Amino acid sequence: MSDQTLAYWPASEDGPALWDMTLGDLLDRQAGAVPDRLAVVVDEQGGAVSTRWTYAQLKADADALARGIIDWGIAPGARVAVMAQNCPAWVLLEYALAKAGVVLVTVNPALKPAELAYLLDQGQVAALFFAPGFRGSDIAGDLRALMPDLASAGDGLRQAAGPFPALRRLCVIGGDAAFARPFESLLTTGRSLDDTARADRQAAVQPRDVAQIQYTSGTTGKPKGAMLTHHSTVNNARLMADRGGYTADDLMLSAMPLFHTAGCVCNVMAMAACGGTLVTMDSFDPARMLALWQEFRPSLINAVPTMMVRMLEHPDYGPRDSRRLRRIITGGTSIPPSLMLKLREVTGGDPMIIMGMTECSPIITQTRDSDPLEIRVSTAGVPLPHTEIRIADVETGQTLPFGQSGELCIRGYLVMKGYFDMPEKTAEAIDPDGWLHSGDLAVLESTGHLRIVGRLKDMIIRGGENVYPVEIEDCLLDHPAVSQAQVVGVPDPDLGEESYAVVVLVDGAAATPAELQAHCRTRMARHKMPKYVEIVEELPMTANGKVQKFALREAAVAALRDGRVKAVRA
Repeated sequence: MSDQTLAYWPASEDGPALWDMTLGDLLDRQAGAVPDRLAVVVDEQGGAVSTRWTYAQLKADADALARGIIDWGIAPGARVAVMAQNCPAWVLLEYALAKAGVVLVTVNPALKPAELAYLLDQGQVAALFFAPGFRGSDIAGDLRALMPDLASAGDGLRQAAGPFPALRRLCVIGGDAAFARPFESLLTTGRSLDDTARADRQAAVQPRDVAQIQYTSGTTGKPKGAMLTHHSTVNNARLMADRGGYTADDLMLSAMPLFHTAGCVCNVMAMAACGGTLVTMDSFDPARMLALWQEFRPSLINAVPTMMVRMLEHPDYGPRDSRRLRRIITGGTSIPPSLMLKLREVTGGDPMIIMGMTECSPIITQTRDSDPLEIRVSTAGVPLPHTEIRIADVETGQTLPFGQSGELCIRGYLVMKGYFDMPEKTAEAIDPDGWLHSGDLAVLESTGHLRIVGRLKDMIIRGGENVYPVEIEDCLLDHPAVSQAQVVGVPDPDLGEESYAVVVLVDGAAATPAELQAHCRTRMARHKMPKYVEIVEELPMTANGKVQKFALREAAVAALRDGRVKAVRA
């Protein structure tokens, strides 16, 4: 790849050298350097409950929880799932599990029982920390239904006589469940224990050990658990913070969920890397986030475009709210340059666009302040230091010239270790030369600026949430009236994209779009449900029998434009 006309960007050494440390070591470093600085604030229940830690306090509680986890019998390298909204326990678990040498498996609390069952089984999860419910769902009840063998001993231990034999421990966060150990008891126990076992366990953790597993899907097959290391996530957060000019004086306000890398890496770890303060919320509410904006006067806000728009359109928004704001960090969807310019004009915060994927820990490219404003708002920026990218021909795999569209491939410290217990899927994603094939169609300019122009895989990004058509298609195909189902993404002015399902019914069967959506509603998280369902006689096919998704997408956009298809969800 010495040809200077080829779309290849070497791993730049401009910027800080990579750290050789674990997440637990990062917290210890900051607790020693700035013990009294405010580290994290967690706002819950619309401001009714707020938890605050300095760096010293956060280390003390994380150490105590790690001692409790070790005392409870959770072994090094075990996979421990956390299924909860943003809360103080989530932050503590992220650090404590890292210190105990345990792998954090992040779980969206909106998952339905069948989705959760798959993760528990495929991930061979040894312990589960869970909230009793989420947005009206009964997580504790779902667990009882999945595991009828659960006893009501209160110690959270399970004999594994039923399904999920690896799952031996359950701990409930912020509520009651007779079969689970209360989170507070684990923390209380840890506070009374000697620290030797914890210190020994943390000392044994290596930077290239797996720190967390984040589940993600492609266009085919079930979700895959991307294994991210301490080295990849800590350094990715640090390099993102450095490119963004974060300092110890910065305070970030964000409602991004901790069960995504956008929350647990780009927020928690990035602010720890610079020694600044994170203010996070249990869920996004524009009025409450505006109140926190007014109270804390953040210099940084990390939010998907939809969140920013809803705040700016809220009647509580006013010029006084943006006195200190220096930067708006956003990504996760296609962002119109006009929106970024508007946000800058209204708030005074400079835009910082990030682009990444879970398998890359997650940030690949990021805008830089030295570029003109029009470049910053119209591209995904340039690769972070120590990150190698190229644009490959989809058919041949050869590197294309600058300016041509092809598949984005990434190599370097940030690439995942692989998919958990899926060697074949890992080999499909990472080639023998170490290049991760992203499935994104992109154009790389000779300046290093990247633009994403499409996706080989048909993932839909709805308000910053990844939605995978194959999951919706599989769900629709479970309906007895459905013969064929295809799902495509269509533009949405509020959320970026929405799901549009095209369904062929079994001969002689009857079903309405509303009935098919109701079928999905009981089986998958709300953000995955198709907003539009169209019933057709046949699907457009190629000569060799493959569905023409591009034709489906064009037809769907036309149907919405002409008003022939309406949303079936309020």
